[in-house]
Amino acid sequence: MKISSYTGGFLQTNGYLIETPEGNILIDAPSGVAEWAAGRGVRVDHLLLTHQHYDHVEDVAVLREGGTKVHAYAGYSRDLILETLANAWGLRISVTPFEVDSILDFTQPLHLAGLEIQLAHVPGHSTDSVTYHFPEKRVLFSGDTLFANGIGRADLPGGSATLLLDGIAEKLLTLPGNTQVFPGHGPSTSIDTERRENPYV
Repeated sequence: MKISSYTGGFLQTNGYLIETPEGNILIDAPSGVAEWAAGRGVRVDHLLLTHQHYDHVEDVAVLREGGTKVHAYAGYSRDLILETLANAWGLRISVTPFEVDSILDFTQPLHLAGLEIQLAHVPGHSTDSVTYHFPEKRVLFSGDTLFANGIGRADLPGGSATLLLDGIAEKLLTLPGNTQVFPGHGPSTSIDTERRENPYV
């Protein structure tokens, strides 16, 4: 399993490409990631969305047009994307509507590209926030729930600091300490580092 990262869009959002002999998976779709993957000669078979805030889904439609299967907590929603709020802030964004091919089932692990992926619904930053844990590889893609030395903001529509902190404590910090954490923004970290050094948890 090879992991490559891309950062793009106004909010410098991370997208992660996972390449395996049995297929390729992309975590989130910030602006420009489709062109980046194509430039590497990589076909994206599956896209896993950590949540639908606009900066994480700007390239979903173009990826899906290319044959990528989209997996998410819920179907496309302008409310989840926060497009109206972003425009009110002066961020002139417009996300092309897209279809979600597969609604995630949290009762069992997801199996894609020869990998087992454990799913956790961790609301608080967004009502649809999901993390993806690859236990055999000791890797977690945390979206905007847990950052290096930080956590996601909880003051956006649908946010809840209580839900976010409880979810991080119960579902993320209980993972093995040497689990690498790849967040939606900023550098990677580890569960052990965040247990010791993160002032918010």
